Amino acid sequence: MLKFQHNFLTYSGKIIVSLVLELIYFPIWWYSVGFLRFFKNIRLFLIQREKSLGFLIWAKNILVPMYGQYDLAGRVISFFMRLVQIIARGFILLLWASLCFLALLLWLILPVALVYALLLQILK
Repeated sequence: MLKFQHNFLTYSGKIIVSLVLELIYFPIWWYSVGFLRFFKNIRLFLIQREKSLGFLIWAKNILVPMYGQYDLAGRVISFFMRLVQIIARGFILLLWASLCFLALLLWLILPVALVYALLLQILK
């Protein structure tokens, strides 16, 4: 005698319920846990960029003469060279920070924009 197994119906029902629950949970995750993870990664990225640029090290040592030149000319030249380096590296760091800020804004706006675009296509 042939046994009829309901695996297809059972598992397809579970899969559909799981899919619906994940679709409902997705916006909650996107704006809570997902955003916090993305923010943490952006923060770590900016910390790594600052370390690679050495911005704080240049700023801390702005008044320390370079190459041990403790005379007046050595101090003046060192100060202005470090000032130029701090301005250039600060500009690069500001550029990275602004790009990261735009990425955070895009993270927040993207789902809303996608839903809006889908609604425009549906309502046409």
